[in-house]
Amino acid sequence: MNYKMIGLFFARILSVEAIFLLPPLFIALFLKESASVLGFLITFLAVSLICGLFYFLCRGASSNFNAKEGFTCIGISWIALSLLGCLPFVISGEIPNYIDALFETVSGFTTTGASVLSDVESLPRSLLFWRCFLNWLGGMGVLVFLLAFTPGEGKNTGFTMHLLRAESPGPDVGKLVPRMRTTALILYAIYIIMTLLNVIFLLCGGMPLYDALCTAFSSAGTGGFGIRNDGFASFSSYIQIVTTVFILLFGVNFSCYYLLLLRQVRGVFRDEELRLYLALVLGSTVLITWNLIGTYDTVGETIRHAAFQVASIITTTGFASTDFDLWPPFSKAILLLLMLIGACAGSTGGGLKCSRLLILLKNLKRNIEQLIHPNKVLVVRNNGKPVSERVIVNTNAYLAAYVLIIACSILIVSVDAFTVETNVSAVISCFNNIGPGFSAVGPMFNYANYSILSKLVLIFDMLAGRLEIFPILVLFSTAIPQKR
Repeated sequence: MNYKMIGLFFARILSVEAIFLLPPLFIALFLKESASVLGFLITFLAVSLICGLFYFLCRGASSNFNAKEGFTCIGISWIALSLLGCLPFVISGEIPNYIDALFETVSGFTTTGASVLSDVESLPRSLLFWRCFLNWLGGMGVLVFLLAFTPGEGKNTGFTMHLLRAESPGPDVGKLVPRMRTTALILYAIYIIMTLLNVIFLLCGGMPLYDALCTAFSSAGTGGFGIRNDGFASFSSYIQIVTTVFILLFGVNFSCYYLLLLRQVRGVFRDEELRLYLALVLGSTVLITWNLIGTYDTVGETIRHAAFQVASIITTTGFASTDFDLWPPFSKAILLLLMLIGACAGSTGGGLKCSRLLILLKNLKRNIEQLIHPNKVLVVRNNGKPVSERVIVNTNAYLAAYVLIIACSILIVSVDAFTVETNVSAVISCFNNIGPGFSAVGPMFNYANYSILSKLVLIFDMLAGRLEIFPILVLFSTAIPQKR
């Protein structure tokens, strides 16, 4: 294990966090929010000091980098970003309990949107901005930002490949262009452009610039941190429709947008994962609308709320335009299934991912056919191309870990005196980075009443879900890497 290289990378990621602490610090200074200024300033100095210390101790590190080191870097970095990123909440006194502040910060970085706050509107505007900004940073990934905008490791392509593979969502990571660093730059460029477009459309609806930025940050990262206590219920129909469209767009694999830039439109619409994603959105919206007829004043309002919640849940954003916990069981069951599935691989959404669902279903079909025709050679294909056995094995392993972690988490949080519906939905929501669940953790409630133990379990779930499980599990691995 190249510990010096890990330490050097750790210093670099902390330098990125220090830079991102500056915008909310400037907002706090401009608005004269003295407690927030103190919180952000002390955090900035602490992060900078730790960053400089690691740079000094790990200077001259060898650039050798393997897969385990990549996963280790990702796991350690996300944990450290959260441990330090929560300090402004604690130091300012807005969330004095460190575990609660850590829960809020991890929820932001992992784009979960689960909160322990019952009155977000009472937060200073700089801290409210920081919450939403965390969603945006975690959406594409802080490490992807580092790869795109900071100096690289020369010819060591393994460095960038291992890092991008460890942080990017989905069963496999491919290159848009031959160089991984250029791929990361393209992804972030698309991400920034789409975020700016979202801001523009929100401004056209009469939303103030500050509100539009915060809302666009949470939408782009499919994070779900809102700026109003009632979520999106009090926003206009136009704002709700714009948000519905954009969170659906951010749930699409970003490689599709790159293909559109290359004018390969036919290839985009032939993408099996995209078609499954759109079919799930359309089918779920139709079924929920049918189930909700008579609940709202008009059919148009019913469609709007159904489409908003379907988009919000399948993309794991977690916004709420209405209290969907009051919906009929059939509609809530559809939302629960969408929580498990999630958005597309290579998007900012969480969940199992539509691509994994496709691979699992196709592999199931292949296994059934092989039972009938044992000597027949069958290959799982996606978009007409063979899926490697390595990807299939990794997908099966992911599913096993996915089910095991959720089951264990449900057992632990069930020690608290909540209903089964509350605990199951809380774990599924946190692990799939959604935010709201049902019953006591529904869209009109929060996670404040859970015990410290349950909050720590849910923090683990949020990190494991956002990082696709394996980078977190690698931290607990005792396997010794082979010498090269």
